[in-house]
Amino acid sequence: MTKEVNITEQLKHYFGFDKFKGDQEKIIRNLLDGNNGFVLMPTGGGKSLCYQLPSLIMEGTAIVISPLIALMKNQVDVINGLSEEEGVAHYLNSSLNKAAIQQVMDDVRKGKTKLLYVAPESLNKDENVEFLKGIKVSFYAIDEAHCISEWGHDFRPEYRNIRPTINRIGDAPVIALTATATDKVRSDIKKSLGIVGAPEFKSSFNRPNLYYDVRPKTKDVDRQIIMFIKQHAGKSGIVYCLSRKKVEELAAILQANDIKAAAYHAGLDSATRSHTQDDFLMERIDVIVATIAFGMGIDKPDVRFVIHYDIPKSLEGYYQETGRAGRDGGEGLCIAFYSNKDLQKLEKFMEGKPIAEQDIGRQLLQETAAYAESSVCRRKMLLHYFGEEYNEENCHNCDNCLHPKEKHEAQDALLIVLKAVLAVKENFRQDYIVDFIQGHSTDDITSHKHNQLEEFGSGEDEDPKMWNPVIRQALIAGYLRKDVENYGLLKVTSAGKRFIKNPKSFMIVEDTDFKEDSEEENMDGGGSALDPVLYSMLKDLRKKMAHKLEIPPYVIFQDVSLEQMATMYPVNLQELQNVQGVGVGKAKRYGAEFCELIKKHCEENGIERPEELRVRTVAKKSMLKVKIIQSIDRQVALDDIANAEGKDFDELLDEIEAIVYSGTKLNINYFLEEVMDDDHVDDIYEYFRESDTDDLEVAMEELGDDYSEDEIRLVRIKFLSELAN
Repeated sequence: MTKEVNITEQLKHYFGFDKFKGDQEKIIRNLLDGNNGFVLMPTGGGKSLCYQLPSLIMEGTAIVISPLIALMKNQVDVINGLSEEEGVAHYLNSSLNKAAIQQVMDDVRKGKTKLLYVAPESLNKDENVEFLKGIKVSFYAIDEAHCISEWGHDFRPEYRNIRPTINRIGDAPVIALTATATDKVRSDIKKSLGIVGAPEFKSSFNRPNLYYDVRPKTKDVDRQIIMFIKQHAGKSGIVYCLSRKKVEELAAILQANDIKAAAYHAGLDSATRSHTQDDFLMERIDVIVATIAFGMGIDKPDVRFVIHYDIPKSLEGYYQETGRAGRDGGEGLCIAFYSNKDLQKLEKFMEGKPIAEQDIGRQLLQETAAYAESSVCRRKMLLHYFGEEYNEENCHNCDNCLHPKEKHEAQDALLIVLKAVLAVKENFRQDYIVDFIQGHSTDDITSHKHNQLEEFGSGEDEDPKMWNPVIRQALIAGYLRKDVENYGLLKVTSAGKRFIKNPKSFMIVEDTDFKEDSEEENMDGGGSALDPVLYSMLKDLRKKMAHKLEIPPYVIFQDVSLEQMATMYPVNLQELQNVQGVGVGKAKRYGAEFCELIKKHCEENGIERPEELRVRTVAKKSMLKVKIIQSIDRQVALDDIANAEGKDFDELLDEIEAIVYSGTKLNINYFLEEVMDDDHVDDIYEYFRESDTDDLEVAMEELGDDYSEDEIRLVRIKFLSELAN
């Protein structure tokens, strides 16, 4: 066949490459011979060439089904740039108007177009099916094929209709391509597309240049990220967050700290998104803070770091997002911040979805938790998840390998696990097995009468924390496997059965314990770094100042603020405003003496102030707060403000208190004169002047039933505004 002889010449002619990468040549020859194919090739491996080159060689038009409109445009421009003629590649999706659609159809009918990108929704439209029936289709390429599977990280129901639609248009070879797929997802894809017997071309998932690191997500995560980016100044990076709100907040904080950053999410208009992408590609900005909507169509080879502010919903998502780092083979640092609270939040998001979908979502989250919490080589864990063996003992490029934990003998524990899995007929998942081993009589276990089995509770004397690592590491070692059809059911492999007959040493590492910050620590921002000597000096200064000004100490600064000062060591008014509960007004009014004391304390004791202090936070003066301040300035009645903003009166008071506590002065006398008796105002005001606490419940108890809660709150606002700010 001439095609066979010329394929490398064609590669050189169209793309300028001298040779193929990896399996590209085999994949293309398989397609040129008229066969179906399944391609699993990680991001950056040259997937798109596997259908672009054959489309230019074969007779007819290749139809590429892709969910990403931005990527279609990008690839169409690339292909048209390779050719002297116009219209060699086109796309058909919802972004085109009628005239543009007509132009595409004309070019396809004339045989000009070799490559037609179609969104799955557009492919399934009757008018497009009719049009495509009338042309010669060379083959169908299904890109991002994991979207077919509910077990994939980006399931799209319209992908399920692809095979029936292909049957309507007319038969031709089908090639499915994806950058991430577990065994379960692979079998789903092949079944759904009707290509079960197709040859599989699987590239390695190992990216040796990527460094993987999972860190506990503590309250100073913003600071850690700023410090990390500043240590890698001028390098390109992406920070992924789950919510659009967090994306915008974090981008603003980075900008305030002189980092060239921009926000990117699907809620922004397309002009802003394109502009941000261009700025990133042209290196006018260094860092993109994004939801997972970003990066699908971006081919920037020198992204040096990818940070996950929130842990992703699945390991496939994580792999794909980290895969955007170091595509040029250079350094790629992948840092993820993990907290169990985030997993609980993600589980909460699933509520209200169909039960089957919740079940899948939960299992994918468990895989992510296993990856984050495990002390095993991260690379080994990831590759195992994608069905690939990694036999090195130490990859020397992940946090667990660079700081290995001590190994423990777990031969007996593994025996207990394997026997337990067999005892329940290999029909249950990991959490069930752990409950069974520990002797927990859950409803599920008693309904199956498994509490009557001899193996029930066989591990109840062991440390409960060991069972998850034993099972996870037994899976990696090949003693257990997860069933592909009923995903998650644990099965004992033949190696596992041999182990039962002839046990041998099985060394494991314990999981990392991601201790949560306690709520109190989160509230006070103090934590363990508090300087107790400085704290008591600051309290003394506050007491003296309060005595001199004849006001209660809490009016000057609350305890929370003093604790943060004794942790962060602010030495000027600008830095003092980073402290919780200290606004501009408070800093100017009371701050100078406190800064002076802190500065002297640091000098006398040789205290190195934390670098982090240079981190500037962003004032969260939301639009609502600004509106409230403006309305009070115009002397609008407070109940009218509440109605206008759709809030209850006590919700409005919450907002006003927050404004006043952060140091902004508000004059609500006009409203008090309307709604309150002067004597009541004076009595409550006097109470707060004498009291050593501003606690509302204490005030209500002391003042008795003559005053309502709203009255006490209103006068407290007046008192703090006049004396504290």
